[in-house]
Amino acid sequence: MKDSYVRALPEIPIKILLVDDNGNNLMSMEVALEAGDYAFYKATSGREALRILLKEEDFSLILLDVKMPIMDGYETADLIYQRDKLKHIPIIFITAHDYEEDAMFKGYKAGAVDFIRKPFNVEILRSKVAVFAELHKKNLLLRKQEEKLHAINSDLIQLNQELEQRVLERTLELENLNHELKALNLSKDKFLSVISHDLRNPLTALLASSGKLNEDPENLKAEQVKQLSQIIHRTSKKLLDQLNEVIDWAKKQSEKTNFNPEKIRLVDGIEDSLELLRPNAAQKEIKLENKTPEDIYVRADSLMLRSIVQNLVTNAIKYTPHKGSIVINAKLDEQMVCVFIEDSGVGMSTEIQKKLFDKVNNNGSLSGTNNEMGSGLGLLLVSDFVTQHGGTIDVESTVGLGTTFRFTIPLI
Repeated sequence: MKDSYVRALPEIPIKILLVDDNGNNLMSMEVALEAGDYAFYKATSGREALRILLKEEDFSLILLDVKMPIMDGYETADLIYQRDKLKHIPIIFITAHDYEEDAMFKGYKAGAVDFIRKPFNVEILRSKVAVFAELHKKNLLLRKQEEKLHAINSDLIQLNQELEQRVLERTLELENLNHELKALNLSKDKFLSVISHDLRNPLTALLASSGKLNEDPENLKAEQVKQLSQIIHRTSKKLLDQLNEVIDWAKKQSEKTNFNPEKIRLVDGIEDSLELLRPNAAQKEIKLENKTPEDIYVRADSLMLRSIVQNLVTNAIKYTPHKGSIVINAKLDEQMVCVFIEDSGVGMSTEIQKKLFDKVNNNGSLSGTNNEMGSGLGLLLVSDFVTQHGGTIDVESTVGLGTTFRFTIPLI
């Protein structure tokens, strides 16, 4: 075991400080110990020993004579151990006196770890010094191991922190990806809803007009044929324009720029929304009026505004009987504009009105009277578009008298 520790620390010398006022005694100790391959430092007084210890601190052992002039060994040991950096150095007192109890107590109190009597036995001296030299080597090895363990522990702590940071970053990436996937899924649903609503109503008008042409074209007057063909042409052109707008809107959704507000003259924006719905209203002889004041300008996404109006008006047409009326109006409300869509339709009960905004039905559409389900964009999308504008939406309805939807958008 001893050889293994020596091999582990070959570069560490065993330094021994010899302190005695008699030079012959110093030489005798050095000669007795020279076979141990030690490095010796010698002092002939306590003061000289202290001066050496001020420069050299890494001693393995101090052999200290007790009886010295001016400053004896006990006083010297007491001064040595007053320095924290020297407290770990073991001291063996060399004494010419017998091991009296009082003297030994004083020595141990001063910090001695052992006593050797003069004239010393060479073998005893060598044996005791060898024990402390071995202990010193083992302590140094343990200290080195502690330093290595501390370094390893520090590396493990740093590695753990890096792993935690990586896990956190990865978790955030996954959360962001999940949010993006949800947003893309919602965008897909919105796109499908917009396509379903914005294209279905114009197609209904096209089918109705083309159906009349196909039923009995020989008996139609030239004026009627012209009127129907104008409706088909105008609706087809508007349908194409609207389809292009929806495609552009879908592209902006994928680029996360789906909300693009701009300055819109409200009466024009609503009129553009109503254009494709007028043939549907005309089939039921419903009077569709746009009474929006001409001097109101809003900041809104044009496609979203059109989808909101078309959805609400489509439902109004559906639940308004023949020769009824639908009126769109607006008024200022502080920094917002409140848009009213009022119909003379069948209305809905208070219970349905409450459910209308609390929960959207399975196909995401508006609920009608008698628990009927509407078709089209749906309240989910209407409410979402209104909310993106910082507005609100609500409804007032009386069964048999009609319904009024109100929503707000920012005023310019």
